Amino acid sequence: MNEFYFYICLGPITIIFQFRSTSQRLNTDNKKPSCDHCNQQLFCNCSHNGFTSVPSVTGSALSLDLSFNKITAVTNDDLTGHTQLKVLDLHGNGLAEIHPSAFDSLWSLEQLDLSYNQLTMLNYKCFSKLEALQQLNLLNNPYSYLGSPPVFGALVRLRKLALGGPSLNELRRGDLSGITQLEELTVHANYLTSYDAGTLAHIWPLGHVTLSLHGPFLTNVTLAGAMIDDVSYPETPIILKDIHLIGVQSVQPFSKAAKRRIRYLTLHNVSVSDEAIVDLLVVLDGVPLTKLTIEDVTLTGEGWWEKASFTDHKSIDEFHIRNVVILDVYKFTSLLQLGFLLEYPRRVSVINAKVFVMPCLTSHLLKNLQYLDLSDNLLTDLTLVETLCGTTQTLMDIRVLNFSGNALKSLSTVSRLVAKFSKLTHLDISRTGYSFMPSSCPWPSTLRFLNISGAKFTAITPCLPKTLEVLDLSNNNLKDFTLLLPVLRELYLSGNKFLRLPSGLSFPNLQTLTIQSNTLNMFGKTDLQSYQRLENLQAGQNKFVCSCDFVSFVQLELRGGGGIELTDGVDSYICDSPFYLQGQPVDQVRLSVVMCHQVLFVSVSCGLALFVAILLSVVLWRIHAFWYLKMIWAWLKTKRNSRQRQQRTDKADTEALISFDAFVSYSERDAGWVENFLVPELEEPRLSESSSGTRSASHQPLTLCLHKRDFLPGQWIVDNIMNAIERSRRTVFILSENFVQSDWCRYELDFSHFWLFEGHATGEPAIMILLEPLSKDDVPKRFYKLRKLMSSVTYLEWPQEDEKREEFWRSLRNALRGNDN
Repeated sequence: MNEFYFYICLGPITIIFQFRSTSQRLNTDNKKPSCDHCNQQLFCNCSHNGFTSVPSVTGSALSLDLSFNKITAVTNDDLTGHTQLKVLDLHGNGLAEIHPSAFDSLWSLEQLDLSYNQLTMLNYKCFSKLEALQQLNLLNNPYSYLGSPPVFGALVRLRKLALGGPSLNELRRGDLSGITQLEELTVHANYLTSYDAGTLAHIWPLGHVTLSLHGPFLTNVTLAGAMIDDVSYPETPIILKDIHLIGVQSVQPFSKAAKRRIRYLTLHNVSVSDEAIVDLLVVLDGVPLTKLTIEDVTLTGEGWWEKASFTDHKSIDEFHIRNVVILDVYKFTSLLQLGFLLEYPRRVSVINAKVFVMPCLTSHLLKNLQYLDLSDNLLTDLTLVETLCGTTQTLMDIRVLNFSGNALKSLSTVSRLVAKFSKLTHLDISRTGYSFMPSSCPWPSTLRFLNISGAKFTAITPCLPKTLEVLDLSNNNLKDFTLLLPVLRELYLSGNKFLRLPSGLSFPNLQTLTIQSNTLNMFGKTDLQSYQRLENLQAGQNKFVCSCDFVSFVQLELRGGGGIELTDGVDSYICDSPFYLQGQPVDQVRLSVVMCHQVLFVSVSCGLALFVAILLSVVLWRIHAFWYLKMIWAWLKTKRNSRQRQQRTDKADTEALISFDAFVSYSERDAGWVENFLVPELEEPRLSESSSGTRSASHQPLTLCLHKRDFLPGQWIVDNIMNAIERSRRTVFILSENFVQSDWCRYELDFSHFWLFEGHATGEPAIMILLEPLSKDDVPKRFYKLRKLMSSVTYLEWPQEDEKREEFWRSLRNALRGNDN
């Protein structure tokens, strides 16, 4: 079925398409290239990506730009499913083949661009289903004729059509059948050799018409005249491009248009002699031409215009000439004799025409002039004085003046010259050499729009008029703006050196502010609060520091959540710092809570840390961890000092250091018992009578270490405790309720335990004396060492009965002397 269909559609090249169809089937398993460059509005920009075939995109796409790729063919299934597509751009691809049903599914397509490709033939079946198409561009393809049957027969809604190119050489009657009206018609027919009169005549109404007729004007003025005649209507602007007018014969095609009473004529890219201009003015003599535009003109001759001065062109209301090159300029006299053409127009533009002066005499002729544009010429302050006749009353109806792009240097001069124009509302003096702004300047009270962009101002003075509604100071060297302009509605400050937004207090009625490409780092809600009526802001393309406040503010404004619209779009707001965010669009930045709410984060963190610390402290206090830490720290310090001492002595010396039989650890509250009972009993010799009647000591006295008398004054008490334990053979603990409540007693108990455990002592256990009944269960659990000692070591109890005390002392003495009995 596919082969038969190809045979009917393309006849002799059926085999070629058979091969392509087979090739397509063989490649169905290959992955089709895809393009995902689609924005939220479903506009897919896939241009300049090197695609060799139509890539796959979302089926919901509304616009698909495939320009400037390497697509050579569009197959029947490349665009299947794109029923919502409205714009398809394929220009600049080298496209040579389009399947007849390639566009069948594009029922909603409104714009199709196939220009600058390699289509040698236009097949009407390719366009037969595009009934919604409104714009079609077929320019610069190598087809020599449009084809039959008519290619555009089904395009009933077509309103803009562009066709032709360097290969088009034939236009026949009926080629544009089906087209009933057009808003724009463009035909590139520079090499057209055959034209049937009336081919374009049936299109009505017809809007703008552009005809490129270089070849016909050179070799076949009859053909050129026929084409111009077919499109000449009083209300249809005609643009003729790429024409060469030399001699009387070359202007004859305009006689057809003159008879049709055309009103709008534009000549673009035209080479013309002074003689041909005179002949053209003669042909158009008396024609109600209201607008005459000449662009990109190459002028030859010597400037003789006498014959033209007798023609009538009072109907011309607008005269525009742009980009003039005069060959043999040194032989050319002047254009003064054409001054009569400026007597009646209301709008005159002479742009980039090397004009250095317009004599004051000519200015007197401009009786009706309201718009004068002399931009991009050679005017200076001196010649501007001559052009505007100084302070002489001329151009009294002028409303718009444009002197941009001239070598003007004195702002006071131009302000003084225009002050006389009582109706002037717009003044453009941009791209000049102004660098200094005087403190005051005269201006007409009617001036509302002032453009001084592209100058070299570094400061603003009250020279600017207070009546301005629109002010453009872009591309200067300004850093600040504090001048009060009460009625200003629009302010343009792009391309300057502003570090911050100017204060809105100076512009109470400002609605639009443009401040792109400055040195702004950031701005926020507080910076805009002084602007009472600001609606549109363009502040992109600056070196933004993406702080939390700036990012949140811009993202809110870009989403339309604020009261100000950022009209330059999301792509203009790019982070420059910090480094890790450099190059990222502001609307895609996501900053952490830690960075954006540091005070809150620190407060919460500190509060949480304080709560945990308090909770931990309470827990540690309940388990008495602080006391243990304090004790361990003191013990470690004392242990270090002890080791240092031991390193300086050997074992024998260690034995020599022992000077006490026992170190007595007791509570200060139990000092009475120690001093009244323990010390006298153990340290004082006890006498006994023998059978012979002599007295002798019943036992040898013992030496005790008591903190009251034996601790060295001025030494740290912990060191004293450790020294006492080291220098004593045994340690005696006087246990009581007072002992348990004493911190120092607990230190002594633990130090004694650590000393014994370390193996520095003789290995003899401590001796415990209970002054009062005290069981292990009565001791708090935090005193786990004491509880352990009471479970593992035999202790002595102080008897309350006197008769048992002798046995108590004997047992204690034996324990201190190491006597097992």
